[in-house]
Amino acid sequence: MNLDLLAEQISTATAEPFRIKQQRMVGGGCINSAYCIESENKRYFVKLNAADKLTMFEAEAEGLTELAKADAVRVPVPICTGVVAQQAFIVMEYLELGGQARMADFAEQLVKMHRCTHSVFGWQRENTIGSTLQENKPDDNWVSFWCEQRLGFQLELAKRNAASRHLLQKGERLQSELGVFFKGYQPEASLLHGDLWSGNVAFNRQGQAVIFDPATYYGDREADIAMTELFGGFPAEFYTHYQQQWPLDEGYSIRKTLYNLYHILNHFNMFGGGYASQAEGMCERLLAYI
Repeated sequence: MNLDLLAEQISTATAEPFRIKQQRMVGGGCINSAYCIESENKRYFVKLNAADKLTMFEAEAEGLTELAKADAVRVPVPICTGVVAQQAFIVMEYLELGGQARMADFAEQLVKMHRCTHSVFGWQRENTIGSTLQENKPDDNWVSFWCEQRLGFQLELAKRNAASRHLLQKGERLQSELGVFFKGYQPEASLLHGDLWSGNVAFNRQGQAVIFDPATYYGDREADIAMTELFGGFPAEFYTHYQQQWPLDEGYSIRKTLYNLYHILNHFNMFGGGYASQAEGMCERLLAYI
């Protein structure tokens, strides 16, 4: 990382002189490397990747800005993106995390965010889910949006990644019958984080929730809630308070498997391994309802 060039980019973006005095590597997930950089009186969080990943960071910055417009759940403010010394970067405000979780407050704030709606599903640009491209072409039909741009997109990737014939056939049958899961249910196009698992939520020193690493788009709020149940889930207090503020449709108990199938397929496409059998099992459970 060329510190002088990065400092120049930050100085230009903020219209304030910034000179890096200290840097330290911090946790940034399995996709990017991440640093905390400091001057005498400023501190920023920086993520780095290969130069061709710039659009991923640009989409992340736009996603954070979109989430911030809801004035609901706290997000880190993006400062700038660009390329220095053959490395793409995103600079954000640095937030002190590690406070006691106030899950009830977080649930209420998430409801407020989900009540921010749009006229169509999708978003203004493509972004990424993990390191995978996520399409967001506007569509006024949620079933076709999920069928084509979520489930269908991941199944096509799975085919290229040598997924079993059984998984692909079950996935394709699920696509053809997708409307069954939405009889009597028409979701609003809510503002979504898009990748809302526990690793993308933390709490600042005041106990305020902070969400980051978004895959922002407008879709069924159930997709966000379903994702919170993957990989360990959230405390029961969160779900109790969310339901009190805005109860979920009774069909959520089935549809959550459909929504999380997208993420499990994506994990197969990124990492391989046992995610294929997990995805096939989810397809089987869903097909059993048809």
